[in-house]
This record gives sequence, C-alpha cells and structure tokens, in this order.
Amino acid sequence: MEINLAIDRLSALAHPARLAAFRLLIKAGADGLPAGEIARLTGVPPSTLSSQLAILERGGLTRSRREGRSILHAADYAAMSALVAYLAEDCCAGAPEGCLPTTAFACPS
Repeated sequence: MEINLAIDRLSALAHPARLAAFRLLIKAGADGLPAGEIARLTGVPPSTLSSQLAILERGGLTRSRREGRSILHAADYAAMSALVAYLAEDCCAGAPEGCLPTTAFACPS
C-alpha cells in the first residue's frame, strides 16, 4: 500500500462520527445498512452523516449501493485488511507470526 493511500484511509477514520459509523458497518457485515439506520444507531443527524459517509467512501473504506429508494452502505473488508496489514507490516521486529492475523478481518460475502 502506498503511504498516501494509508494516510487517506486513516484520515477518513479520524473523526468520532466517521469512526462510529465505520465500526457499525464492520459489525453489520457484507450486506451493510441503510443510511437512516446508521444515523439512528449512531445518533448522528442524517444531514451530517451523509457527508461523513461520503468521506469514508472517498477514503476507500466503504462502498454504497442503491436498493429501491434506499442507499445501503457497507464496509470494504479488503480495504480495511490492507490498511491493517500495512500498519502491521513490520510488526514484532520482523516476526509477524506474533501479530494478529489480518485474515481475521475477512467477512463472508
């Protein structure tokens, strides 16, 4: 992973509302959640949440899709795993077997 991509992804998470939404989407699984449900569960006003979700998507950490009148947002597990792998690349003085395996972040589709 390029350092600028890692910075973009970390920056996308560097806000309480975005981090809360992302953590909620991680729990939601591959199907994701509608924006209204994310707003309700996080307590973030929908107008604010919309821009926060857009920042997460531009950072490559989430994706969205339209289903009828709803827009569903989901975490991008591959992007999250790549970021964690980048952060842990030189973990444990070059002995990565002592680190948490990044494959633990794979979510079945």
